[in-house]
Amino acid sequence: MADVAQKPITRLLIANRGEIARRIIRTAHEMGIATVAVYADGDAAAPYVRDADSAMALNGRTSAETYLDVDKVLEACKRSGADAVHPGYGFLSENAAFAKAVMAAGMTWVGPSVEAISAMGDKLSAKRLMEAADVPTLPARELAPGDDIAQAAKEIGYPVLVKASAGGGGRGMRVVEAEVELADAVDGARREAGAAFGDDTLFLERWLTSSRHVEIQILGDLHGNLVHLFERECSIQRRHQKIIEEAPSPSVDPALRARMGEAALSAARKIGYASAGTVEFLLDGQDFWFLEVNTRLQVEHPVTEEITGLDLVREQLRIAEGEELGYGQDDLSIDGHAIEARIYAEDPGNDFLPAPGTVIAWKPDTTTNARFDAGIESGSEIGVEFDPMIAKVIVKARSRQEAARRLARVLENTRLQGINNNRDFLVATLRAPEFIAGDTTTDFIERVAPDRQRDLATADLHHSAIAAVIFAQSQRRAAARVLGSVSSGWRNSIMPPERVNFRSGETEIAVTYRTRRNGTFETTVDEKQYSVAMFNLDKDGIDLEIDGRRVDLSVTGIGSQWLVHGPGGGVELKELPRFPDNAQAEFTGGLVAPMPGNVTATHVEEGATVEMGQLLLILEAMKMEHRITAPVAGTVTQLRVSVGDQVDNGELLVVLEETE
Repeated sequence: MADVAQKPITRLLIANRGEIARRIIRTAHEMGIATVAVYADGDAAAPYVRDADSAMALNGRTSAETYLDVDKVLEACKRSGADAVHPGYGFLSENAAFAKAVMAAGMTWVGPSVEAISAMGDKLSAKRLMEAADVPTLPARELAPGDDIAQAAKEIGYPVLVKASAGGGGRGMRVVEAEVELADAVDGARREAGAAFGDDTLFLERWLTSSRHVEIQILGDLHGNLVHLFERECSIQRRHQKIIEEAPSPSVDPALRARMGEAALSAARKIGYASAGTVEFLLDGQDFWFLEVNTRLQVEHPVTEEITGLDLVREQLRIAEGEELGYGQDDLSIDGHAIEARIYAEDPGNDFLPAPGTVIAWKPDTTTNARFDAGIESGSEIGVEFDPMIAKVIVKARSRQEAARRLARVLENTRLQGINNNRDFLVATLRAPEFIAGDTTTDFIERVAPDRQRDLATADLHHSAIAAVIFAQSQRRAAARVLGSVSSGWRNSIMPPERVNFRSGETEIAVTYRTRRNGTFETTVDEKQYSVAMFNLDKDGIDLEIDGRRVDLSVTGIGSQWLVHGPGGGVELKELPRFPDNAQAEFTGGLVAPMPGNVTATHVEEGATVEMGQLLLILEAMKMEHRITAPVAGTVTQLRVSVGDQVDNGELLVVLEETE
């Protein structure tokens, strides 16, 4: 191979956002490289923008107007004086035309060659290349215009996976069990892929209902050196998107690891791969099949970093500068076990629908050594325009069981409140006996059904309510402008106790309390009496002794909302008004938006007669489509939205009059 010129990077533009932008910035700064961020309108106040040495506005709101706009990103590169571009993952990271344009402009592309991206960017072409490299593949067929889709599905055999040829992250994917579902699945996947990746090419692939998703991390330099960094298992998924990843896999023994590693290296050699990449497989017992090559950094790369001791972003930057790896396969080994959990702004109790909003309280756990790759802070907005991931939490331990136990506790101790999220679901999954036993196939969530929400113990509810009322009382007392020298609770007559009512979910809680002259509190919650003493109070919380038990609770009050976090996790309370609220009557038969989003299609008109389950309209939010269907048979008496409308969570969309 010809000599490779050394080209040091001095100023790196990160063509991405959120936690991955922060992750790349961190390593670049450690290497002495200046960084440039780019941002959409909604990201102007995001932490990654402040982390960078400078930042360039892309002047737009949506992905298409900003992070997917090649011309805008290239113009930002030119104006910033960047001499290299790191694309992160998603957006333009696997766009060969963008990589080519970056290099044509004289900048260094931190990633594989344009030829490798092109070869693997079309998943069907990639399959053909892998067959030529003797890597086992599943049956698949492209859906060209005019094709008989039903016949193609029959030839492959149900269930089939409708899959976007470009992109990833679970978007543009649908599992189809029967022909009656096929047309809608293809239409929805095509729209979703076009919106997310700018390419709506689809294909059908045989779907294995119960298997494992195991991938091999590869790393190659420009001098022809190539290694694999062992495997990750990513089988715990919802909506075809990973939420828990680990390395190594509990199902892979040394012999299988060697076979899969060699298959991944064969795939990499076939396309002359250099930089970090991932070869994904489906695994069933000792048999495995090629899925795709991701020609970029993966979301789950931290678990590989934890067990190998390598910084993959640093390796990418070194390779892009022309350096050799400096190590071979025999120099690499697995140290311990690492597990990563992805925290998303979503509602597990409502089929994991995205739940945008404001992160009111964010405080990562500090009781043990855990890694947080987060793109947020307290006050951050999770909007509808982009992926709803909040943070990744990674724990490494000597054993898999210890890693799972520690990660569950770290998640429990981490304060994340004010926005619906999947944190409690992740804790339940990590503690499920099936997960501990390594029984982690791609149908895990449906088969095992971990609790999607935490059942609050009575003690947690009661302690949280006590903390809220005493915190509020103490704040009021501290802010008092008169009688400041008088002890809290002093009275010149016997007064009835104070009373506050809360609601948590569907549960109402009644709290009464009275301060004693010695500074303690006489408290009753739902007729259960408690003796309470306060040891410390600050702006973030309160340290109480409740019936002889010390508890340190974080407390935040915003209007009538109280957010309390303690040893068992978070509790959200709504303080009820003292007097009845004459609310407006609800529309009978009204269907409301399950989340903020954009109306992309309507399938009915006012006056139409619909059957139960019939599609009424489609909302798009956070790069995913959501179908609004008729819960009963009836007549559409009002259609309150049109295509292109932005709707808020709970906004009335359709009014149905049920057929008698």
